[in-house]
Amino acid sequence: MSVTGSTLVLAAPSARRTPRRTPPRPQGPYRRLFALPGTRGFTAGNLLARLPMGMFGVSAVMMIAGQRGSYALAGAVTATGMAATALVAPWTARLVDRHGQARIAVPATLIAVLGSLSLVVCVRTGAPAWTLFASYAATATTPNIGGMSRARWTHLLRDSPAAHHTAMSFEQAADELCYMLGPVLAAFLCSVVLPEAGTLTAAVLLLTGMLVFTSCRATQPPVSAGPRRGSPLRALAPLLPLFLATGVVFGSMEIASIAHLGALGLGAASGPVLALQAAGSCAAGLLYGTLRPLGLRTCLVAMAAAMTLPWLAASTDSLLPLACALLLAGMATAPTMVTAMSRVHALTPEGRLNEGMTLAVTAILAGIALGAATAGTLVDHLGPSAAYALPAAAAFLALALTKVVPVSRTGLVP
Repeated sequence: MSVTGSTLVLAAPSARRTPRRTPPRPQGPYRRLFALPGTRGFTAGNLLARLPMGMFGVSAVMMIAGQRGSYALAGAVTATGMAATALVAPWTARLVDRHGQARIAVPATLIAVLGSLSLVVCVRTGAPAWTLFASYAATATTPNIGGMSRARWTHLLRDSPAAHHTAMSFEQAADELCYMLGPVLAAFLCSVVLPEAGTLTAAVLLLTGMLVFTSCRATQPPVSAGPRRGSPLRALAPLLPLFLATGVVFGSMEIASIAHLGALGLGAASGPVLALQAAGSCAAGLLYGTLRPLGLRTCLVAMAAAMTLPWLAASTDSLLPLACALLLAGMATAPTMVTAMSRVHALTPEGRLNEGMTLAVTAILAGIALGAATAGTLVDHLGPSAAYALPAAAAFLALALTKVVPVSRTGLVP
C-alpha cells in the first residue's frame, strides 16, 4: 500500500520470479560412452599400445633394409613374423580368456618387447640372418589389444545395444587412426633419427600402453571358472572367409596404390594418399557410431561399389580423382568392419570373446598378406592400373559369401 498525492493505491504483492532453468544439453553418444567409470583409463592405454601395431612392420623393413641392404631379407623377416602371429595369436587370446587380461597380457607383451629389442641388437651387430627371423617371430606373442578393448566394452555395455554399437564404431575408428599414424611416425623416426628408432619407440609405447591398460582392473571382464563350451572357430566358420576376403581388399589396395603412383612419378604422394583413405575410414567409423546400425549385406554392397571407384580413377592417370576415390573407398570399409565385428560378438561362445576376435583379426591379416602378394604379381604382369581390379573383385566376393548363410538386418544369423 502507498499514497500518491491524495490517492491511496493498493498494490498486490509481486510474486517472486523464479529464474528459468535451461534444460541440460543432451550428451552425444561418445560423451555418454566415456562418462562410464574407468573407460577413459583403459582407452588411453589401449590407444598407446595400439599405435605400435602400425609401426613395427614399417620400422623393421626400414631398419633391416637400411643396415643389411636387402629389401628381400626385410620382407621375408616381416612375412615370417606375420605367419607366426597367425599361429600364436589365437593361443594367446585363449589364455587371456581363460586366465584374465592382466595375468596373460603383461608377460606376453614382455616377450614381444624382448623380441623387438633382440631384433635391433642382431641387426646392429651384423648377426646371422636366422637370428632376425627368430627375433621377429618372438613378437607374435603381442596380445590383441583391440580385441581385449572390445571385450571390455562388451562386458560394460551388455545391456545397451545402442551404446555397444557406438563403442564398436569407436574401436574401428581407433584402428584406422593408429594404422594411419603408425607408419608415418615409424618412417619419420627411422629416416630422421636412427634406423632403430622406430622399433625402439614402438616397443616402449607397446609396453607402456599395456601396463596402463591392464592396470584398469575394474573394467576387466570376469574370468569364468566353469567349463568352456563351444568352439569359437566352429561358431565363426561362416564369417572367417568374409574377413579373409576383406583383408584381401586392404592388402591389394595398398600395393596397387603404391605401384600406380610410383608409375606416375608420384611415389612421394603414396603415404599421404593412403593416409587419406585411412582418414576416410576413421571419420566414417565415428559417424557410423552415431547412426542406427545397417545390415551386413547392405554394408558389403556399399563397399563393393566403392571399391570400383579407384579402378575407374586409375584410368585417368591423375592424382586428384584417385585421391577422392580412395577417400570414398575408405569411408565404405568402416561400417562393414563394425557390423561384421558385431556378428563376431554375437556368435562367439560365452567367455571366449577375445579368442573369437583374434580369429577374425588373424583372418584379416592372412587376407592382407594374400592380397599384397597377388597384387604384386598383377602389377608385374599386367601393370599397376590392372591391380586395382583385385580389391573390387575381393569386395564382390565378400558380398557373394553372405549368400551362403542367411543374413538378418543386423548381420549374420547363427
